[in-house]
Amino acid sequence: MIDIAPLLNDVCDEHPRRLLFATVSGAHLYGFPSPDSDFDLRGVHLATPEEFLGLREFEETLDRTFMRQGKEIDLVTHDARKFFRLMLKRNGYVLEQLLSPLTVRTGPLHEELIALGKGCITRHHVHHYLGFAHNQWKLFRKEQPPRVKPLLYTYRVLLTGIHLMRTGVLNANIVELNSEFGLDFLPDLIDAKIGGVEKQRLPEADMDFYQQAFERLVSQLSDAGETSSLPDVPAAQAGLNDLLIRLRRAEV
Repeated sequence: MIDIAPLLNDVCDEHPRRLLFATVSGAHLYGFPSPDSDFDLRGVHLATPEEFLGLREFEETLDRTFMRQGKEIDLVTHDARKFFRLMLKRNGYVLEQLLSPLTVRTGPLHEELIALGKGCITRHHVHHYLGFAHNQWKLFRKEQPPRVKPLLYTYRVLLTGIHLMRTGVLNANIVELNSEFGLDFLPDLIDAKIGGVEKQRLPEADMDFYQQAFERLVSQLSDAGETSSLPDVPAAQAGLNDLLIRLRRAEV
Protein backbone atom coordinates (compact mmCIF):
# COMPACT_ATOMS: atom_id res chain seq x y z
CA MET A 1 0.00 0.00 0.00
CA ILE A 2 1.65 3.24 -1.13
CA ASP A 3 1.44 6.61 0.64
CA ILE A 4 -0.49 8.69 -1.86
CA ALA A 5 0.60 12.12 -0.52
CA PRO A 6 4.21 11.96 -1.80
CA LEU A 7 2.97 10.67 -5.14
CA LEU A 8 0.54 13.58 -5.57
CA ASN A 9 3.21 16.04 -4.47
CA ASP A 10 5.55 14.66 -7.12
CA VAL A 11 2.82 15.14 -9.73
CA CYS A 12 2.49 18.78 -8.68
CA ASP A 13 6.26 19.24 -8.84
CA GLU A 14 6.19 18.02 -12.44
CA HIS A 15 3.46 20.45 -13.52
CA PRO A 16 4.68 22.65 -16.40
CA ARG A 17 3.22 25.84 -14.89
CA ARG A 18 3.34 27.56 -11.52
CA LEU A 19 0.54 26.22 -9.32
CA LEU A 20 -1.43 28.44 -6.96
CA PHE A 21 -3.01 25.41 -5.35
CA ALA A 22 -3.88 21.76 -5.95
CA THR A 23 -6.51 19.73 -4.10
CA VAL A 24 -8.17 16.34 -4.35
CA SER A 25 -11.77 16.30 -5.54
CA GLY A 26 -14.08 13.51 -6.71
CA ALA A 27 -15.01 10.46 -4.67
CA HIS A 28 -12.25 11.02 -2.11
CA LEU A 29 -13.61 14.48 -1.32
CA TYR A 30 -17.22 13.27 -1.39
CA GLY A 31 -16.57 10.54 1.17
CA PHE A 32 -17.08 7.36 -0.86
CA PRO A 33 -13.88 6.30 -2.67
CA SER A 34 -13.62 2.70 -3.83
CA PRO A 35 -10.26 0.92 -3.67
CA ASP A 36 -9.94 1.40 -7.45
CA SER A 37 -11.14 5.01 -7.58
CA ASP A 38 -8.86 7.39 -9.45
CA PHE A 39 -7.46 10.50 -7.80
CA ASP A 40 -9.04 13.67 -9.17
CA LEU A 41 -6.34 16.32 -8.72
CA ARG A 42 -7.63 19.83 -9.39
CA GLY A 43 -6.01 23.23 -9.21
CA VAL A 44 -5.10 26.62 -10.62
CA HIS A 45 -1.95 27.47 -12.55
CA LEU A 46 -0.49 30.66 -14.00
CA ALA A 47 0.04 31.00 -17.72
CA THR A 48 3.48 32.21 -18.76
CA PRO A 49 3.97 35.87 -19.80
CA GLU A 50 4.53 34.67 -23.37
CA GLU A 51 1.06 33.13 -23.27
CA PHE A 52 -1.02 35.87 -21.68
CA LEU A 53 0.81 38.82 -23.26
CA GLY A 54 1.00 37.40 -26.75
CA LEU A 55 -1.43 37.60 -29.63
CA ARG A 56 -2.07 33.88 -29.92
CA GLU A 57 -4.80 32.09 -28.04
CA PHE A 58 -3.43 29.69 -25.44
CA GLU A 59 -4.72 26.62 -23.66
CA GLU A 60 -6.32 27.85 -20.44
CA THR A 61 -6.95 24.31 -19.20
CA LEU A 62 -4.29 21.63 -18.87
CA ASP A 63 -5.79 18.16 -18.60
CA ARG A 64 -4.22 14.72 -18.57
CA THR A 65 -4.96 11.27 -17.14
CA PHE A 66 -2.16 8.81 -16.43
CA MET A 67 -1.05 5.93 -14.24
CA ARG A 68 1.57 6.37 -11.54
CA GLN A 69 2.65 3.59 -9.18
CA GLY A 70 -0.52 1.68 -9.98
CA LYS A 71 -2.80 4.64 -9.27
CA GLU A 72 -4.82 6.49 -11.89
CA ILE A 73 -4.36 10.25 -11.66
CA ASP A 74 -6.78 12.63 -13.37
CA LEU A 75 -5.08 16.05 -13.34
CA VAL A 76 -6.98 19.18 -14.42
CA THR A 77 -5.82 22.74 -13.80
CA HIS A 78 -7.10 26.05 -15.14
CA ASP A 79 -5.23 29.28 -15.72
CA ALA A 80 -6.08 31.80 -13.02
CA ARG A 81 -8.18 34.03 -15.29
CA LYS A 82 -10.42 31.18 -16.40
CA PHE A 83 -10.79 29.84 -12.87
CA PHE A 84 -11.59 33.29 -11.43
CA ARG A 85 -14.27 33.78 -14.07
CA LEU A 86 -15.79 30.39 -13.23
CA MET A 87 -15.82 31.36 -9.56
CA LEU A 88 -18.02 34.34 -10.40
CA LYS A 89 -20.58 32.10 -12.08
CA ARG A 90 -22.95 29.72 -10.30
CA ASN A 91 -20.37 26.96 -10.62
CA GLY A 92 -20.26 24.70 -7.59
CA TYR A 93 -17.51 22.50 -9.05
CA VAL A 94 -14.75 25.10 -8.87
CA LEU A 95 -15.73 26.26 -5.40
CA GLU A 96 -15.70 22.67 -4.12
CA GLN A 97 -12.22 22.26 -5.61
CA LEU A 98 -11.01 25.52 -4.11
CA LEU A 99 -12.42 24.78 -0.66
CA SER A 100 -11.51 21.07 -0.58
CA PRO A 101 -9.81 20.19 2.72
CA LEU A 102 -7.73 17.56 0.86
CA THR A 103 -4.92 19.93 -0.05
CA VAL A 104 -1.84 18.80 -1.94
CA ARG A 105 -0.32 22.19 -2.79
CA THR A 106 -1.25 25.34 -0.85
CA GLY A 107 0.15 28.65 0.36
CA PRO A 108 -0.77 32.30 1.05
CA LEU A 109 -2.24 32.83 -2.42
CA HIS A 110 -4.48 29.81 -1.95
CA GLU A 111 -5.62 31.19 1.40
CA GLU A 112 -6.38 34.57 -0.20
CA LEU A 113 -8.33 32.84 -2.94
CA ILE A 114 -10.31 30.81 -0.39
CA ALA A 115 -11.37 34.01 1.34
CA LEU A 116 -12.47 35.47 -2.00
CA GLY A 117 -14.21 32.23 -2.93
CA LYS A 118 -16.50 32.48 0.06
CA GLY A 119 -17.59 35.83 -1.34
CA CYS A 120 -18.62 34.15 -4.59
CA ILE A 121 -21.38 32.02 -3.06
CA THR A 122 -24.88 33.18 -3.98
CA ARG A 123 -28.40 31.83 -3.75
CA HIS A 124 -28.23 31.08 -7.48
CA HIS A 125 -25.87 28.18 -6.82
CA VAL A 126 -29.08 26.28 -6.12
CA HIS A 127 -29.47 25.89 -9.88
CA HIS A 128 -26.06 24.20 -10.20
CA TYR A 129 -26.96 21.60 -7.58
CA LEU A 130 -30.45 20.99 -8.90
CA GLY A 131 -29.12 20.50 -12.43
CA PHE A 132 -26.30 18.21 -11.32
CA ALA A 133 -28.69 16.10 -9.24
CA HIS A 134 -31.15 15.64 -12.10
CA ASN A 135 -28.35 14.63 -14.49
CA GLN A 136 -27.01 12.04 -12.06
CA TRP A 137 -30.49 10.71 -11.37
CA LYS A 138 -31.06 10.19 -15.10
CA LEU A 139 -27.76 8.32 -15.29
CA PHE A 140 -28.72 6.15 -12.33
CA ARG A 141 -32.10 5.29 -13.86
CA LYS A 142 -30.67 4.55 -17.32
CA GLU A 143 -28.34 1.69 -16.38
CA GLN A 144 -29.52 -1.82 -15.51
CA PRO A 145 -28.62 -2.99 -13.02
CA PRO A 146 -27.98 0.54 -11.71
CA ARG A 147 -24.66 1.64 -10.27
CA VAL A 148 -24.12 2.93 -6.74
CA LYS A 149 -21.91 5.84 -7.85
CA PRO A 150 -24.49 8.02 -9.66
CA LEU A 151 -27.00 7.38 -6.87
CA LEU A 152 -24.52 8.58 -4.24
CA TYR A 153 -23.58 11.54 -6.46
CA THR A 154 -27.28 12.42 -6.69
CA TYR A 155 -27.82 12.46 -2.95
CA ARG A 156 -24.45 14.07 -2.26
CA VAL A 157 -25.11 17.11 -4.44
CA LEU A 158 -28.62 17.51 -3.04
CA LEU A 159 -27.35 17.48 0.55
CA THR A 160 -24.49 19.83 -0.36
CA GLY A 161 -26.90 22.23 -2.02
CA ILE A 162 -29.44 22.23 0.82
CA HIS A 163 -26.71 22.77 3.40
CA LEU A 164 -25.18 25.58 1.32
CA MET A 165 -28.48 27.39 0.85
CA ARG A 166 -29.30 27.14 4.55
CA THR A 167 -25.91 27.96 6.05
CA GLY A 168 -23.68 29.52 3.37
CA VAL A 169 -21.11 26.80 4.10
CA LEU A 170 -19.94 24.51 1.30
CA ASN A 171 -19.44 20.90 2.40
CA ALA A 172 -19.05 18.19 -0.24
CA ASN A 173 -18.58 15.21 2.11
CA ILE A 174 -21.68 13.03 2.23
CA VAL A 175 -20.67 11.30 5.48
CA GLU A 176 -20.33 14.62 7.31
CA LEU A 177 -23.51 15.97 5.74
CA ASN A 178 -25.50 12.90 6.73
CA SER A 179 -24.62 13.46 10.38
CA GLU A 180 -26.96 16.45 10.00
CA PHE A 181 -29.59 14.97 7.67
CA GLY A 182 -29.74 11.48 9.18
CA LEU A 183 -30.77 9.53 6.07
CA ASP A 184 -30.65 6.00 7.45
CA PHE A 185 -30.23 4.31 4.04
CA LEU A 186 -27.08 6.23 3.06
CA PRO A 187 -24.51 4.37 5.23
CA ASP A 188 -25.28 1.07 3.46
CA LEU A 189 -24.86 2.69 0.05
CA ILE A 190 -21.60 4.32 1.13
CA ASP A 191 -20.32 1.01 2.52
CA ALA A 192 -21.23 -0.76 -0.74
CA LYS A 193 -19.23 1.79 -2.73
CA ILE A 194 -16.22 1.92 -0.39
CA GLY A 195 -16.12 -1.86 -0.03
CA GLY A 196 -16.73 -2.57 -3.70
CA VAL A 197 -15.43 -1.17 -6.94
CA GLU A 198 -15.82 2.13 -8.80
CA LYS A 199 -18.60 0.64 -10.96
CA GLN A 200 -20.32 -1.22 -8.11
CA ARG A 201 -23.84 -2.31 -9.05
CA LEU A 202 -27.12 -2.47 -7.12
CA PRO A 203 -28.80 -5.60 -8.54
CA GLU A 204 -31.77 -5.41 -6.16
CA ALA A 205 -32.29 -1.65 -5.99
CA ASP A 206 -35.62 -0.44 -4.60
CA MET A 207 -36.23 2.14 -7.32
CA ASP A 208 -39.48 3.45 -5.83
CA PHE A 209 -37.81 4.08 -2.50
CA TYR A 210 -34.86 5.91 -4.05
CA GLN A 211 -37.24 7.90 -6.29
CA GLN A 212 -39.21 9.11 -3.26
CA ALA A 213 -36.01 10.11 -1.45
CA PHE A 214 -34.80 11.94 -4.56
CA GLU A 215 -38.03 13.88 -4.99
CA ARG A 216 -38.14 14.77 -1.30
CA LEU A 217 -34.59 16.16 -1.35
CA VAL A 218 -35.17 18.03 -4.61
CA SER A 219 -38.16 19.71 -2.98
CA GLN A 220 -36.07 20.60 0.08
CA LEU A 221 -33.33 22.07 -2.10
CA SER A 222 -35.79 24.13 -4.14
CA ASP A 223 -37.38 25.45 -0.94
CA ALA A 224 -33.98 26.21 0.58
CA GLY A 225 -33.05 28.21 -2.51
CA GLU A 226 -36.27 30.20 -2.32
CA THR A 227 -35.79 31.10 1.35
CA SER A 228 -31.99 31.44 1.39
CA SER A 229 -30.46 34.59 2.85
CA LEU A 230 -27.43 34.28 0.56
CA PRO A 231 -26.76 37.29 -1.71
CA ASP A 232 -27.99 37.54 -5.29
CA VAL A 233 -24.61 38.52 -6.75
CA PRO A 234 -21.03 37.62 -5.81
CA ALA A 235 -19.12 40.18 -3.76
CA ALA A 236 -15.62 39.11 -4.80
CA GLN A 237 -15.30 40.39 -8.37
CA ALA A 238 -13.15 43.41 -7.50
CA GLY A 239 -10.95 41.32 -5.23
CA LEU A 240 -10.43 38.63 -7.87
CA ASN A 241 -9.63 41.26 -10.48
CA ASP A 242 -7.03 42.83 -8.17
CA LEU A 243 -5.49 39.45 -7.38
CA LEU A 244 -5.21 38.52 -11.07
CA ILE A 245 -3.49 41.81 -11.89
CA ARG A 246 -1.00 41.29 -9.07
CA LEU A 247 -0.29 37.76 -10.21
CA ARG A 248 0.25 38.80 -13.84
CA ARG A 249 2.55 41.67 -12.87
CA ALA A 250 4.61 39.36 -10.67
CA GLU A 251 5.14 36.98 -13.60
CA VAL A 252 6.38 39.64 -16.06
